Amino acid sequence: MAYVSKRVSDLTGVEASDDKFVELVVRSAPGLKHPVKLDVLPEEIKGLKSAGEIVVLEVKNGETEQLIVSLAEWKKLSPKIDEIVANAPGLKGRRPGFRPGS
Repeated sequence: MAYVSKRVSDLTGVEASDDKFVELVVRSAPGLKHPVKLDVLPEEIKGLKSAGEIVVLEVKNGETEQLIVSLAEWKKLSPKIDEIVANAPGLKGRRPGFRPGS
């Protein structure tokens, strides 16, 4: 008796040889509890377009909400947004250029 294994796309069920597949990692999506990987054929995802320049934000108020906005929307917050961010403290609370003990 022999076993035959075949590889098929998680998206379409199309069968192909191992060397034809790529791994597509889904880091975040509505309803997704943790990252997952899919075996797909390159032609199945070639139509996906990058969202372009985005800004990933977290809003914290007891709970954390992640926002993903376009760079254009981000720039609407303030005409000086680049300067504001450049001078903002890091997550460790230090201002840019600060060195302990100096």
